[in-house]
Amino acid sequence: MPNITLPADSLLLSKDFLYGVATSSFQIEGDRSGRLDSIWDTFCSQNNTIEDNSNGDIACQHVEKWQEDVALIAGLGVDAYRLSISWPRVVNSDGTINHIGMQFYVNLVDELVKRNIKVFVTLYHWDLPQYLEEKGGWLNRETATAFAHYTDIVASALGDKVYSYATLNEPFCSAYLGYELGIHAPGKTGVANGRKSAHHLLLAHGLGMKVLREKCPSSLNGIVLNFSTCHSATESPADKLAAKLADEYHNRWYLQPIIEGTYPDVCDQLPVEQQPDILEGDMDIISQPIDFLGINFYTRTVYKSTENGWFDVQEPEDVPLTAMGWEITPDAFTEILVDLNSRYSLPPIYITENGAAMDDEMVEGEIADSDRVDYFNSHLNAVHNAVEAGVDIKGYFAWSLMDNFEWALGYTKRFGIVYVDYDTQKRTLKQSGIAYQKLVNSRVNVTLAG
Repeated sequence: MPNITLPADSLLLSKDFLYGVATSSFQIEGDRSGRLDSIWDTFCSQNNTIEDNSNGDIACQHVEKWQEDVALIAGLGVDAYRLSISWPRVVNSDGTINHIGMQFYVNLVDELVKRNIKVFVTLYHWDLPQYLEEKGGWLNRETATAFAHYTDIVASALGDKVYSYATLNEPFCSAYLGYELGIHAPGKTGVANGRKSAHHLLLAHGLGMKVLREKCPSSLNGIVLNFSTCHSATESPADKLAAKLADEYHNRWYLQPIIEGTYPDVCDQLPVEQQPDILEGDMDIISQPIDFLGINFYTRTVYKSTENGWFDVQEPEDVPLTAMGWEITPDAFTEILVDLNSRYSLPPIYITENGAAMDDEMVEGEIADSDRVDYFNSHLNAVHNAVEAGVDIKGYFAWSLMDNFEWALGYTKRFGIVYVDYDTQKRTLKQSGIAYQKLVNSRVNVTLAG
């Protein structure tokens, strides 16, 4: 059976380096009757939105099986579990608390803490309540205020039992995929919609941070952003410019306002009618200090120039791919970590998602996903290389704990280190889960100088 192997002197083998697994609410919870509708329920009900015409009504039945799942997490020996709260499960449409929904999370957090598992909570992992979408969703500035109210409800209920709060997960996906391209919920399109929603999401982050600082000052409070290293298709000046524009538009658009209080230069290159409406004081709210930055990474992206001087994606050819069709590029992982660290004054970093969808098959009760083990091995070594280069990385979360609803792709892709039989809901640890477990537990007797 393949293993994950790091250099003997790696800081990633120190007990001080945190290992965890991650999930999100809509992807695993099920129990639709226990919450209000989200934009993903509505999106799933529409034609030609989800590849297998599925939805999140049942998913992995985590609301029912949460105790079994906590035992599974504890059995891996990990230090932490990253989960998200379902906004429509804990807040009613009139702004009052759904106490049954909130109690689910209180019980879950209490059990994790009891087992000495650090709890990393993400407040928003894309499942906006549908009642807020009907008022404009993230195109409505008031949604940011509603998010601050929701943050107050969760922080008041869970407090500093939660080790870390992230305001948002991957606002790029919410804004660009959901409001600009329309391939994610709520299915809106247009550059102006994408840029406006992105600004309101960042504003929500800032308002949420204010609440967290007041309610949970001893927790680590920050945000989770996704990054894809932007490479040019050729060495031509036009393609190099395309890669630079893409990097600013997709990566730095979300980081730079938080760290420096400004949007990257590409913002000013958009027509005025496509630029976000920035009110006085907005950037001060967005750019408050954060305790940590969560980084999600899966692959690089290659860009070529278009005739009008913009950028377009060049699809990978003749290179190793995951089942998502994403190029396997661990060197690009190190590259972007080092690059971001050199360009910005960053707080400590946690790798909050990294993993791979593979074509898993159950054979005689086992899933021999050696390709996923190789992916984890190469990418954890990429993190090691970034740490060696001076990047302050405190921990790593494998995405994901279990197979789940993969958004617009439904249940056609499996990212888990635990296999889920959706007919029986049986969980089976894959070889990658066993390899991850071995790595985590190998730190027990490691002592590092310094």
